[in-house]
Amino acid sequence: MTVVVIATHSPKWESAGKALAADLQAALGPTALRVEHIGSTSIPGMDAKPIFDLQVSVRDLDTAEQPLSAVLPELGFSDTTYFHDHVPAGYGDAPDAWRKRLWMRRDSVHPDVNLHIRQAGSPGERFALLFRDWFRAHPAAVPAYVEFKRSLATIVADSATYTEVKNPVVDLVIVMAEEWARRTGWRP
Repeated sequence: MTVVVIATHSPKWESAGKALAADLQAALGPTALRVEHIGSTSIPGMDAKPIFDLQVSVRDLDTAEQPLSAVLPELGFSDTTYFHDHVPAGYGDAPDAWRKRLWMRRDSVHPDVNLHIRQAGSPGERFALLFRDWFRAHPAAVPAYVEFKRSLATIVADSATYTEVKNPVVDLVIVMAEEWARRTGWRP
């Protein structure tokens, strides 16, 4: 059982996330089309689990698996059994449209990282960027989301339950974010 800890936002997260993304981009070479800092630590003012979420966009998940498997363990990452993202309510997509690979790094030397490998142009890649960019464009929404996350962390027993309970709220955020994307012409 992993207790969920929500840390107070650190202004250092932005530069640390950018540095982690740049280091990974260099290490992964042409296999990684892009490496981006996503998730709550990428959003100014957002309290978060002290774990950096990074997204690696690749041309094809299957083709990228071998080159990534050759490099990521050397960087301290371990493969996981996560093969799909949560499909948001109302999307109606087949789960295979939301395929991904998740690698994690948890050691005492480097910052903790969840490394999401997603196919460029996939709904999961877009979702992660839209979530980040919507909150960046709507800082007034950050305190309410932080309060929800802090409250949830006090009543759930582990991080898996935390994620499952949080998913419908993230789905609500995405409804608003999709409308904002349509209205503003936002693109990943």
